[in-house]
Amino acid sequence: MVGMNAPNDPFPASEFDDWAGTYDNSIAIDQFPFYGYLKVLAKIVAAAKPHPGNSVLDLGTGTGNLAILFATLGCELWCTDFSAPMLEQARQKLPAAHFVLHDLRCSWPAELDRPYDCIVSAYVFHHFKLDEKIRILGDLLPRLTSSGRFVIGDIAFPDAAAREKVKIATGSEWDEEFYWLADEAISAVEKLGVKVEFTQVSICAGIFCIVGATH
Repeated sequence: MVGMNAPNDPFPASEFDDWAGTYDNSIAIDQFPFYGYLKVLAKIVAAAKPHPGNSVLDLGTGTGNLAILFATLGCELWCTDFSAPMLEQARQKLPAAHFVLHDLRCSWPAELDRPYDCIVSAYVFHHFKLDEKIRILGDLLPRLTSSGRFVIGDIAFPDAAAREKVKIATGSEWDEEFYWLADEAISAVEKLGVKVEFTQVSICAGIFCIVGATH
């Protein structure tokens, strides 16, 4: 398993450390992969259906842009990221939140071992191959409360044909990473015993809402 500071890591924390100071400027530019970025965040919140006082775990919080939307609704935030500078940017926006330096590819930290009403993530899981996505989801789903929701907003496409169409249109802006293909991802995730709904939000991003099969 690749993890924090591992050799030959295709996504080392150092790249995100260097990006921390300018990340918010990057997402403000309406181009790939951030077309519809703010709409994606809003859709994550809507799908999570949070209530004041809910405990929310934000995976790969970055500079805290998603977490702050939940904080304004009166939720209590636990936020992870594997970049300390990114967490510092988020901490300035959300001084009351709980922050933990953690790589999702590594063992779950004891300080986050508690139930959550919502687990959310934005623009993180495309760094993992599908089998790693499923492994991480499988580890985290038991940490949801009985009525909890797991919502992921990320670079995603309905299928390979849609992905290829955007790749051609994007040209030199395209980066080759492990983007979601909804048709294959939904069946893989549902093998974990949950229900999955996918909504395409922009030409290159979508929302996966995951709930227990009995919800």
